[in-house]
Amino acid sequence: MRAISLRPMTRTLALAALAALPLSSPASAHDLERERLLQAQAEALEDAVAWDILEDLTTEVGPRLGGTPAEARARAWATERLTALGFANVRVEDYRMPTWVRGEEKARLTGPYPQDLALTALGNSGSTGPAGLTAEVVGYVDYAAFLADDPANQAGRIVFISNAMPRNQDGSGYSMPFGAPRWVGPNEAAKRGAAAIVVRSIGTDHNRTPHTGNTSFEEGVDPIPAAALAVPDAEQLMRVLERAETAVRMELLLTPRRLGMQPSGNVIAEVPGRDPSAKKVLVGCHLDSWDNAPGVFDDGAGCAIVAAAAKRVMDMGTPARTIEIVWFGAEEVGLWGARDFAERHDGTDYHVVAESDFGADRVWKVTTDLGEHRRAEADALRAALAPLGIASGDYDQAGGADVGPLRAEGAPGLSLRQDGTRYFDLHHTANDTLDKVDPAQLRQNVAAWTTMLLVMAGPVE
Repeated sequence: MRAISLRPMTRTLALAALAALPLSSPASAHDLERERLLQAQAEALEDAVAWDILEDLTTEVGPRLGGTPAEARARAWATERLTALGFANVRVEDYRMPTWVRGEEKARLTGPYPQDLALTALGNSGSTGPAGLTAEVVGYVDYAAFLADDPANQAGRIVFISNAMPRNQDGSGYSMPFGAPRWVGPNEAAKRGAAAIVVRSIGTDHNRTPHTGNTSFEEGVDPIPAAALAVPDAEQLMRVLERAETAVRMELLLTPRRLGMQPSGNVIAEVPGRDPSAKKVLVGCHLDSWDNAPGVFDDGAGCAIVAAAAKRVMDMGTPARTIEIVWFGAEEVGLWGARDFAERHDGTDYHVVAESDFGADRVWKVTTDLGEHRRAEADALRAALAPLGIASGDYDQAGGADVGPLRAEGAPGLSLRQDGTRYFDLHHTANDTLDKVDPAQLRQNVAAWTTMLLVMAGPVE
C-alpha cells in the first residue's frame, strides 16, 4: 500500500493561517506571542527528528512483543536515544508480567472444498498441541447469533464468528459490537465447550494479512485455541458454510506458549520545568508492538511524535511545567505498563495527560477534559491548533489506553485525534511497516503536539 496523502497542511498555508491569528487570541493569554507560535509551528512542519526516531526504532529493533527479549532491546535502545536527544532523568521503571509467545499457525479446510486459510493466533490463545486438531466448523454472521445458539451446537466444534468492521475517520468501528468476537468471543466459546474459535479479523482492509490482537479468559476458564482469519479468508469461509451440503471441517494448528513472569518496563524521560512544585504535563505512547511487524503505526509513530515535540519545546528554552515523556511497555498484551505506572504515580499530580497511539496520519480534531474551570485554557489550545487545520471537538472527552489508569485517578486529559480512515487497514498486521507513513502527515503531528506542549506546559523562557 502506498502512503496516502490526506491534504497535509503545507508550510505556506500554515504561515498564512498563523499570520491571521489576532493578537488578542486566547493563545496570547498564555504568553504565546503570535510570532513565536508561528515560528514554532512552521519549524515543526519541517521536523526530521520524528522520522529519524521512527525509522531507527523500527529498523534497529523491529517487532517488540511485551515481556520478550525484543521488548528489552527496545527499552535499551529507547534509553540511549532519549538520553542522546538531551532529555533529563531518563530511566526505566521495571515490572514483571505474564508472557505469551506465538508458535506455528496454520488452518486448512479439509472438506467439502479443501483449501488453506490465512490466519494468526490471538494473544493469550490456547494451543492445539503440536499435532493440531480437526473438527467441524459452525459459523455465525455476528456475535449476537453466536450467543443466541444452543451451546450444544458448539461443543467440540470450531466456532467461526464473522462481523464486518466499518471504516470510520474516528476509529469508532473498533468497538462493541464489532470487536466482541475477538475480545470476549474466545472466553465465551471456551465456556460453551468449543474446541477452538476463529474470528473475522477486526480490520478494514481486504488483504490476506490477518489482524492479531489480545483476548482474555476468565479465571478458571481453560484457554482454547483462538485465531483471527484474514478478511478475505473469513468471507471465503462464510461462503463455504453457506453453500456446503455436508459438514465443513477444518484442520487447525496453533502452538503458542506461556513463559511465565518475565521482565518489562516503562521508559521515562523529562524536560524539567522552571517550577518543580507545579503539576506536570505527561505525553505518552507505547513502546511495545505485536510480533508480526515492526510496529510503525502501532505505536512507533506515537513515540516518535511525542519525543520530537518535547525536544522542540526543550530546544526553545525551559517551560514553566515539567514535561514527562513516557514510553509505556506491554500495552498490546494487557496494559501492564499503564497499570504499573498508575500504581507508582498519582494521577492528581498531573496538569494534563495525553497519548499518541493512533498511527501517523494527520491530527484533525482536538478534544479536552480539563473541567469547566479550565475552559479558557482549553479554548487557548483550540485557537493555537486551528492554523494547523485542526477542528475543535468536545470539552468533556479524552482518550488513551495507557493514560486511562491515570485518568481514573483524576488526571485531566486531552486528545489530539488523528485521522483513522486507513489505520485499521494496518492495525496489528504484518503490513504495519515504515513505507506506509506519509512524512508530511507525521510532521503535522509533531507541529500539533509541539503546540499543545507550548500551551499546556506554560511559557518557555
